[in-house]
Amino acid sequence: MMTKKSISASRASLILFLCQMITALEVPLDLSQPPTITQQSPKDYIVDPRENIVIQCEAKGKPPPSFSWTRNGTHFDIDKDARVTVKPNSGTLVINIMNGGKTEAYEGVYQCTARNERGAAISNNIVIRPSRSPLWTKEKVEPKHVREGDPLVLHCSPPVGLPPPIIFWMDNSFQRLPQNERVSQGLNGDLYFSNVKPEDTREDYICYARFNHTQTIQQKQPISVKVFSTKPLTERRPTLLTPVGSTSNKVELRGNVLLLECIAEGLPTPVIRWIKEGGELPINRTFFENFKKTLKIIEVSEADSGKYKCVARNPLGSTHHTITVTVKAAPYWITAPRNLVLSPGEDGTLICRANGNPKPNISWLTNGVPIAIAPEDPSRKVDGDTIIFSDVQERSSAVYQCNASNEYGYLLANAFVNVLAEPPRILTPANKLYQVIANNPALLDCAFFGSPVPEIEWFKGVKGSILRGDLYVFHDNGTLEIPVAQKDSTGTYTCVARNKLGKVQNEVHLEVKDPTMIIKQPEYKIIQRGGQVSFECTIKHDPTLIPTIMWLKDNGELPDDERFIIHKDSLAIMNVTDKDDGTYTCVANTTLDSVSASAVLTVVDRPNPPFDLELTDQLERSIQLSWIPGYDNNSPITNFVIEYEDGMHEPGVWHYQAEVRGTQTTVQLKLSPYVNYSFRVIAVNEIGRSQPSEASEQYLTKAAKPDENPSGVQGIGSEPDNLVIIWEPLKGFQSNGPGLQYKVSWRQKDVGDEWTSVIVANVSKYIVSGTPTFVPYEIKVQALNDLGYAPEPAEVIGHSGEDLPMVAPGNVQVHIVNSTLAKVHWDPVPLKTVRGHLQGYRIYYWKVQSLSKRRRRHVEKKILTFSGNKTHGMLPGLEPYSSYKLNVRVVNGKGEGPASPDKLFKTPEGVPSAPSFLKITNPTLDSLTLEWGPPTHPNGVLIAYTLKFQPINSTHELGPLVEIRIPANETSLILSNLNYSTRYKFYFYAQTSVGAGSQITEEAVTIMDEVRPVYPRIRNFTASAAETYANISWEYEGPDHVNFYVEYGVAGSKEDWKKEIVNGSRSFFVLKGLTPGTSYKVRVGAEGLSGFVSSEDVFETGPAMASRQVDIATQGWFIGLMCAVALLILILLIVCFIRRNKGGKYPVKEKEDAHADPEIQPMKEDDGTFGEYSDAEDHKPLKKGSRTPSDRTVKKEDSDDSLVDYGEGVNGQFNEDGSFIGQYSGKKEKEPAEGNESSEAPSPVNAMNSFV
Repeated sequence: MMTKKSISASRASLILFLCQMITALEVPLDLSQPPTITQQSPKDYIVDPRENIVIQCEAKGKPPPSFSWTRNGTHFDIDKDARVTVKPNSGTLVINIMNGGKTEAYEGVYQCTARNERGAAISNNIVIRPSRSPLWTKEKVEPKHVREGDPLVLHCSPPVGLPPPIIFWMDNSFQRLPQNERVSQGLNGDLYFSNVKPEDTREDYICYARFNHTQTIQQKQPISVKVFSTKPLTERRPTLLTPVGSTSNKVELRGNVLLLECIAEGLPTPVIRWIKEGGELPINRTFFENFKKTLKIIEVSEADSGKYKCVARNPLGSTHHTITVTVKAAPYWITAPRNLVLSPGEDGTLICRANGNPKPNISWLTNGVPIAIAPEDPSRKVDGDTIIFSDVQERSSAVYQCNASNEYGYLLANAFVNVLAEPPRILTPANKLYQVIANNPALLDCAFFGSPVPEIEWFKGVKGSILRGDLYVFHDNGTLEIPVAQKDSTGTYTCVARNKLGKVQNEVHLEVKDPTMIIKQPEYKIIQRGGQVSFECTIKHDPTLIPTIMWLKDNGELPDDERFIIHKDSLAIMNVTDKDDGTYTCVANTTLDSVSASAVLTVVDRPNPPFDLELTDQLERSIQLSWIPGYDNNSPITNFVIEYEDGMHEPGVWHYQAEVRGTQTTVQLKLSPYVNYSFRVIAVNEIGRSQPSEASEQYLTKAAKPDENPSGVQGIGSEPDNLVIIWEPLKGFQSNGPGLQYKVSWRQKDVGDEWTSVIVANVSKYIVSGTPTFVPYEIKVQALNDLGYAPEPAEVIGHSGEDLPMVAPGNVQVHIVNSTLAKVHWDPVPLKTVRGHLQGYRIYYWKVQSLSKRRRRHVEKKILTFSGNKTHGMLPGLEPYSSYKLNVRVVNGKGEGPASPDKLFKTPEGVPSAPSFLKITNPTLDSLTLEWGPPTHPNGVLIAYTLKFQPINSTHELGPLVEIRIPANETSLILSNLNYSTRYKFYFYAQTSVGAGSQITEEAVTIMDEVRPVYPRIRNFTASAAETYANISWEYEGPDHVNFYVEYGVAGSKEDWKKEIVNGSRSFFVLKGLTPGTSYKVRVGAEGLSGFVSSEDVFETGPAMASRQVDIATQGWFIGLMCAVALLILILLIVCFIRRNKGGKYPVKEKEDAHADPEIQPMKEDDGTFGEYSDAEDHKPLKKGSRTPSDRTVKKEDSDDSLVDYGEGVNGQFNEDGSFIGQYSGKKEKEPAEGNESSEAPSPVNAMNSFV
């Protein structure tokens, strides 16, 4: 729910503007004008005799007016009375009576006159009367002795005060006496009793009169009332105590409050009803007070005149009284005269119209003198209630008084005629800013004055056109109204006032703001007591306005409680209590508007417990329970749960008794004998269960014979020669009386025996010994107590104890269904030999041996049980081609009987499982080697293997399928005549005479048969330097049509490499412009081969020389350096040779990782190039080339130290960069090989290049 109201300045002042539109034109105080009375005391002025008398008379005018007073129609000479002073610059009289003066000396009718050179204004006749609070006259109050049931009136008769006092009745303790339909106070202050009762007896009925003006309270002597009783009371029909008679009249003045009263006596107390004859009581103005004994109509008018009837009624009859109401009216204005401002030569009128009942008389005065005897003025003409002015001149200025009077009062109004010649002036401040909310009225003020009255025009903007049309309203007081202001209404507005004496203009500014809106309103919430709840209130507002958000609860302030947490856009209430229930309102205020939205919070909880439990209609087997529901905590009670406690048998334990609807508060409960009942009630609503009510009073039912016998009677044997009889014992309240026992009876079935019985107590089992094995018995158990037996119990059949079966099933036969399933048949044993309840037959079976492996295994017996009297069963899950044994036994409740002789049977062959493994090794150009293991479960005699394979192209499409049959004793196969660099998929499975088993699949790839792939690389990279240049040379292997570039830079510098392009495909380049004596780094790269560059080399230019160049080859230092390098290489070769013979490896992995050339990495099969393979003699599975690696086939028994596994056999080689390939061709399960295999012999030069 959201409400919105605008409080813009223009709308807030709308009433003010409308008032200005209907009042006279205000004359600025700097212009000459007759006096105007601005403030005066009320006509009927009751003063406090203890304070000074202040009679107000304030007026304005130009020049400022002078004041004079009359008292009782004659001039009041203020200067002759020292107690009377006049306030400075005012006409207000101050009469000092605080120092011995008497108020009564100044009673009278006062009138003030304000006068200047342009006229005189007069005040109302002000009647001064001092307030009075006289004491009660002394009187002897006699005690009242009244018979019970009679009426009584206690008269107050307060003293006459001014104003009249307020009457009320109290006792000696200053406590108000209670009033009701029977006892009430009348309008005259008397206390009326429609009928008295003994409790009305008291000695302190005191009437008090409170005089508000003097703030005093007067007390009447206490009245004593004594009520005496007479039996029986005589009832009577109503009669009226006030008013008397059947009719009366009432006159009330228009606008006052009409009070009509009827107080009746009777027994029983009458009820009052009001009607208006021939009409309806006015809606919204009619109220009933004093227990409907007073009819109150506010703001009465002539339409309320008529006959009003009060009817008093009780069961014995009624009476009525008719009050004829006449509404009179003191004079009231229809058109009050307004000030008139005219320019010389203009015409005008003063109108004075009033109404009343009777119709008032209109008389005119000018400057306080009756117009009939006032000086003549040719410009005026009196025509009843109108004075007509024509061709006025400055001498025509005066103040005119209009007096409208009848017998009920008078009206006096001053209105001046001011003749001025003034050019226009605008009174509204310049550049005033108005702000309104969009879609609301905008009222732009242009208060003006001029004589003649100026014409007003409005423009928008400085050079805008005049405003006209339906979009604007132009008020007579100059105000421009825009009924529905929009955003485009924003701007500057110009008001122009002109008359024949001149022209003036003023600018005001209007800003139209976006309205404040609540875009996310608080929502209705239901919350359980103790929880927390949040109301959201998100607002959107004009960015130039600063909003404030305030939360209200039930239209009042939020409780001062820290549980209420106000956030920017929400209100949170923690630990909600019942008091938080109510309506929460979010109010968003700006300086221009206000918007609000409300939501209701309902706090719910489990109901309060019921109370006032009462037991009625107490019978032997039933009782009625009633209760009063507790508060439902805003969630309706759905049902009541009744529980009982048995204080005799189970004290403190409550049991379920009954459940009734939530609208029910009584229930008839069935009871059991010999139970000491207490009841309690639990209320249930959607939130949960209430706390239990207080327990009811206890109710003990009489004892009786048991109504029921024990349940769950059974007869079973625990031993072959006994019968155990068991039953469910009765609960305490089921015993129905003291001395609960059980009569246990039994006899063997179908043999004609008599019943054998025993009586037991406090047990639920009895054992009969010496019975035959497993024979049927008839059994019954009967309850009894000290008052007698329960009804005859029903009989049940039981059996004595079981023993193990005596014989085994015979004629056991086995029928083989298939290689894993067999069906077993047997003959049932005679039921007599079972010696118990036949539960079924149990088959024990176990596998003796597998016929294919010819070796015995550990015997693991399996058991299958077949319930009931079956003669066959199925044995699933057998293993094919195996030898089994089984036997059969009968089962009863005691256990198993003897086993039948073991029966031997064999299962036929089945299909084998998949081969245990399949691995593919030794890929060559056109062949692959396949190795496999036999099936783990051959399930028969293998007769062959079947191999199927087909090629897979680059788009993963399968080619033609080839099938090969392989003898069963083979474990490997070399496939020849395959296509090079082709992926194949293989399917492999074994067969017995029954059929093919599950297959195993694998994939492998043959290697490429073309020229080995040419990997781009730069070899023999050298750099020889001089003073300012260096010769760079290299050898290139790789694809043709490659453009080279040389990059160089100062060694150790972090500057970017400088790049020089090599023209053509030359393998040398001269770097020029080098700095002598400087170390440089240099490398060569190939355009188009991303990331492909040679290893870096470092050289140093020679020092600057002024002489000829020297051939470096002839220098001694160079020759010495070459010798040192040669010696170093020789030492390294020797070390390599020694380490190779000892099985060591070169630690060059890190070096190659650091200087790896990406262009010589092995090509991957996935991008169309070829994978990497180990040496052909390594017999390892494919590396990286196979989608399904078969490394799982590597045997763990293989030696971890095998030189072949590590590539150190005859095929171990150096790569072209000098690193030993054996370091990377280790065991497959460790990590794949990296680098390229090469058949090129190791070269000392290559080795040297790899270390430079």
